[in-house]
Amino acid sequence: MGALNAVSKRLVCVVNDTFVNADTVKELLLEISKRHRSIPVTVILDNARYQRCHVVQDYAGALGIELLFLPSYSPNLNLIERLWKFIRRQCLYSEYYSSFASFRCAITGCLDELETKHKDELKSLLTLRFQTFDNLKMSA
Repeated sequence: MGALNAVSKRLVCVVNDTFVNADTVKELLLEISKRHRSIPVTVILDNARYQRCHVVQDYAGALGIELLFLPSYSPNLNLIERLWKFIRRQCLYSEYYSSFASFRCAITGCLDELETKHKDELKSLLTLRFQTFDNLKMSA
């Protein structure tokens, strides 16, 4: 699970080998809080149950983190979803890994190269310029 700073493009990740739940989200929020103690933080999330639950919302409040939930079915508005799509394209498409360890190593290796090898590619992908649909005329 990860969070991407929209301005600096720095990634904060928490990794486990099982599944994501409210505890994983809390762990991520704590890591974000540690890195940004002196400034207000807003974390943009999708509507996964484990992110919207009161346990996570209360924990975020205690850390001084504002949670902002995106509308349903709008992954294009979430920068981290764009990053995960990029990682999948780099590491998973047409690739076979003989073990979970080699699979995990490929992903962490790609994440480690975000600010070096993949920096130019990610510059246009992780932009804050979103397409809007103001004054859109729909035909019947």
